[in-house]
Amino acid sequence: MSPEITRIESTEFSYDLEDVGTDRHGFNLVYDPGETTERKLFGLKIHTDEGITGEYVGGNSPAAAQYNIIADYLVGKNPLDREKHWSEVKRALRKYDRMGMGPIDIALWDFAGKYYDAPIHELLGTYRTELPAYASTYHGDENGGLDSPAAFADFAEECRDMGYRGFKIHGWGGGDDQRDLRREIDAVHAVGERVGDEMDLMHDPACELETFADALQLGRALDEQEFFWYEDPFRDGGISMHAHRKLSRKLDTPVLQTEHVRGLELKSDFAATESTDFLRADPEYDAGITGAMKVARAAESFGLDVEFHAPGPAQRHCIAATRNTNYYELALVHPNCQNTQPPVYRGGYSDMLDAVDDDGTVKVPDGPGLGVEYDWDYIETNATGSVHVYE
Repeated sequence: MSPEITRIESTEFSYDLEDVGTDRHGFNLVYDPGETTERKLFGLKIHTDEGITGEYVGGNSPAAAQYNIIADYLVGKNPLDREKHWSEVKRALRKYDRMGMGPIDIALWDFAGKYYDAPIHELLGTYRTELPAYASTYHGDENGGLDSPAAFADFAEECRDMGYRGFKIHGWGGGDDQRDLRREIDAVHAVGERVGDEMDLMHDPACELETFADALQLGRALDEQEFFWYEDPFRDGGISMHAHRKLSRKLDTPVLQTEHVRGLELKSDFAATESTDFLRADPEYDAGITGAMKVARAAESFGLDVEFHAPGPAQRHCIAATRNTNYYELALVHPNCQNTQPPVYRGGYSDMLDAVDDDGTVKVPDGPGLGVEYDWDYIETNATGSVHVYE
């Protein structure tokens, strides 16, 4: 008899980030002493008649809303038929961004690993089990933290001394006038001159630069400091093939795109039209481990590298099974406040700043499935009251 999904549970919960607020527009998280920011995530359980539960903690409200469309289809199905479910759910969510696919697919992979008593990376095919990491910062602030080019350079030095091999700047976004852009450029030079001979450097304006001209100016500064990549610079939202092809042709620094592009086909189009030099993938954003690994293989077919977005156990397993990738993104980090990781892991798993070893690497969990143990007591104690059960 094949295993069968009997019930799916989704529980929203909240947790606090101390000394963290938002920038002047209210979107980017920044260091802000004395402020507390409440974050909300979802704990997902896929129960089966085998007594084995696939689990994942993450996601967001738009993703959880899509469970209402697809969960009833999954109940009663074989949890091992991931490729079939991926195809059917992809079609069912064709009018939406498909964010709901990611957490469910990851939980199905967690079930599979537990069912076969193997870590997910072994089911995918292991390439490595130690992953070089780069420190990916909070956005620049005005509050005594990452509030100047020198502060970014000091923190880059601190990360280098901890063993990190790469460092990514999330700056102030360029702002509303040339003085703000000048500060972004000064930070590039400050960090490059301080640690550029010892670390790979990246820059991610998070689509905040106002104009193509701003993106070009900052990009030329990256060229001067020989940055490793340039990511999502301006306000197209990171989705214009034409704009990024033009930008890439005017710069030496490789462009990394497609974090905000949903779907294997569109990401492949970015590669085929030479609109990016690296592809971006994320198992939560890109329809699960199944979807993210399709992107990785597509990148390989074009002779490109894929860089996985954000930290997490699912990302670690994907990177462990991918040859054509360079770094694990340990984000968001800051010299004065904690990472955004929720306090839901038992057994020592961590994506905090000090998670790297002296060689700047993190380990891939080696237990069955995702290889992490979630603290469901914490999740249930901090539940917001939004609990959905599908059976």
